[in-house]
Amino acid sequence: MPRVAYLKMKIDCIYDDNTAEKAARAAVTALKAAGLIAATAESCTGGLISKLITDVPGASVVFAGGIVSYSNEMKERILGVPTDILIRHDAVSEPTALEMARGARRACGADVAVSATGIAGPGGGTSDKPVGTVWVAVSCDVWEEAFILNLPPHESRTTIRRTTAVFALYLLAEAASRMQQSKSLNQ
Repeated sequence: MPRVAYLKMKIDCIYDDNTAEKAARAAVTALKAAGLIAATAESCTGGLISKLITDVPGASVVFAGGIVSYSNEMKERILGVPTDILIRHDAVSEPTALEMARGARRACGADVAVSATGIAGPGGGTSDKPVGTVWVAVSCDVWEEAFILNLPPHESRTTIRRTTAVFALYLLAEAASRMQQSKSLNQ
């Protein structure tokens, strides 16, 4: 499915708690089916992705943990995001999101990780990166990619964070599916 269609499909349907619960269940179910362990690296979501995962009974079988790295110092120290990436690209960028996901995999010993870094508002936005600009990345052995979510800047902080978390959960489910398919092909 083209990236734009994938983003639009997810963003159009995630403004309620039921969808967040459904996304978390989908991620946990896919991770269990593939026999994988997941981790998260979160900035703008502040642990919401991890919270939604751990709301699902039995998630402890597939979830190693999450790292809330709100400051650049924590992104560097805990996740290993290189200082030069943060200086050249800023915390809200594709390279930072990718390094965060890679760092979460390393730090937690996970098979797959997602990360989120962005501007949830209501302040903090600029003309180049307005409120609602969020990068979400996924990292696993068979797939590594970052996606930009350009969410409406008038949305609430809660909606931007929840939208980001649900998108990340669907990425976890997709990564688990891709890894399971890859295992099947290699057997």
